Amino acid sequence: MEGASFFNKNSQVNTKRNFACKGAMMGDLNQLAFIKRNIKKFKAPYLEIGSRYGLTREMRKLFLNSEYIGTDMEDGPGVDVVLDLAKDFTFVDKILKQKRFNTVFCLSVLEHCSNPFTMAENITNLLNKNGVLYVSVPFSWVFHAFPSDYWRFTPEGVKILFPKIVFNFEHSNMSTSDIGDIRKIDNDLCRIRFSASKFLRQKKYGMATTATIIKLTRKLGIASWIFKYRYLLPPVLINMIGIKK
Repeated sequence: MEGASFFNKNSQVNTKRNFACKGAMMGDLNQLAFIKRNIKKFKAPYLEIGSRYGLTREMRKLFLNSEYIGTDMEDGPGVDVVLDLAKDFTFVDKILKQKRFNTVFCLSVLEHCSNPFTMAENITNLLNKNGVLYVSVPFSWVFHAFPSDYWRFTPEGVKILFPKIVFNFEHSNMSTSDIGDIRKIDNDLCRIRFSASKFLRQKKYGMATTATIIKLTRKLGIASWIFKYRYLLPPVLINMIGIKK
């Protein structure tokens, strides 16, 4: 693989992992489905950030015979360059030998970075003009420490992190931990509301009936530990594609 030969795999090994690789099993199959759906938008050379865990092997298979570089804070399977991308860009640029990329994948990584603004700026700097960024971040997810877990993001928050990236909401989406549950981004962000009237307007009569039963259950004080809330949030990832202008 070109990436493995271009770089010294053991460069800058950092045994103190203050920034984490991708959270394993965080909706990985939905992320992979997102990549397959948008695969024509991605061009070599590719950079994957947080490549030690998760679906990196399956991702690489989609881009065989192309220059594909995997980075992480620790050496391991799928890691071509050991690097903390939240460090000063001069250092990052030196380790990557001034390489620039047409595609960057950053999946389930930013929540583990104590300084996501610096990392986001470095990612932007590593992209060529008109390069494509696919970033996936949790909006609602269980605490998962790799080694710690600092942030949750909205789509608007992602835009603030990457001011020089123009995100296309038509091609972006949100997904839950349920494999295949992939939806367009909206203001509900997969929120489950116990509203019979809403479901009736959507002609979802079975769900309207369920919402009515939940409302009655709430009034009776049954299972109040869950039904006392007006809505619930499932585990949700925000998946966004943007272009550097």
